Amino acid sequence: MTINKKNQAANNCAGPAINENAIVRQISTVGIIGNIVLSAFKLFAGIVGNSGAMVSDAIHSLSDVFATFIAFLGVKMSKTEADKAHPYGHERFECVASLILGMILLITGLAIGKSGFEKILAGNYQSLTIPTAIALVAAVVSIVVKEAMFWYTRHYAKILNSTAFMADAWHHRSDAFSSIGSLIGIGGAMLGFPVLDSVASVVICLCILKVAYDILRDAIRKMLDTSCGDEYEKQLMDYIATQEDVVCVDTLHSRMFGNKVYIDLEISVDGTKSLNDAHAVADRVHNNVESNFPNIKHIMIHVNPSM
Repeated sequence: MTINKKNQAANNCAGPAINENAIVRQISTVGIIGNIVLSAFKLFAGIVGNSGAMVSDAIHSLSDVFATFIAFLGVKMSKTEADKAHPYGHERFECVASLILGMILLITGLAIGKSGFEKILAGNYQSLTIPTAIALVAAVVSIVVKEAMFWYTRHYAKILNSTAFMADAWHHRSDAFSSIGSLIGIGGAMLGFPVLDSVASVVICLCILKVAYDILRDAIRKMLDTSCGDEYEKQLMDYIATQEDVVCVDTLHSRMFGNKVYIDLEISVDGTKSLNDAHAVADRVHNNVESNFPNIKHIMIHVNPSM
């Protein structure tokens, strides 16, 4: 006998007070407008202030505009209701969005690193232009603004349980790290070490590549139906084993589907029970698991007779 239901609890656990569509629009608006304004300011400061590091930082911020827009599309599409062609829903659109975000970061980081390396390897550092104070001010402003955007986006990404917006939040944090590198490089160049401006571009590249790697790895894991891990499965098995009339947990497999979890479960119950009674045990386990593990979207329970 098999119990096969889709989890509706995850959709209700946040409560009616949360308007997810409004939050998605709000995060996206703040991210896109904030990054456009910040990118324009940093590009202006980098050109006027003679700082290659700040121009690189501006390009990174500009990539955030596209990243936020992609995250918005991914989240919106992932919330599309299941249909005949996609009976399990569309949550993996978030993984697709995260993959695109990771690739944007990867390409941006490599481009920035290439520019910095070329200037370092060329030598003749004394001929490099010394940045001015406006580039230094832009770096400080960028650090403060991007760190604030990181915490803001991260807060709402947790509310939405959105991997795409969480990736976007770390995109903001990587930009803050980039600006710290810019600040150090610009400051060092102004103190008489002009090569540090180019070194800063390389440091920015490394920070961006690390974030890109983490985002791509997480997205690929969730696209490949990776299990939720031994710790999560043990916690779930221990919980199910304590349920009334469950003799033991025979098998439990978990797999990630976007930001949701699917479970295949086999439990043993008293073999002398009637079909209706055994079904009631499985139904009760199903409902209790959904209530206590809201990330589980779909659980299939097979009941075995215990000897």
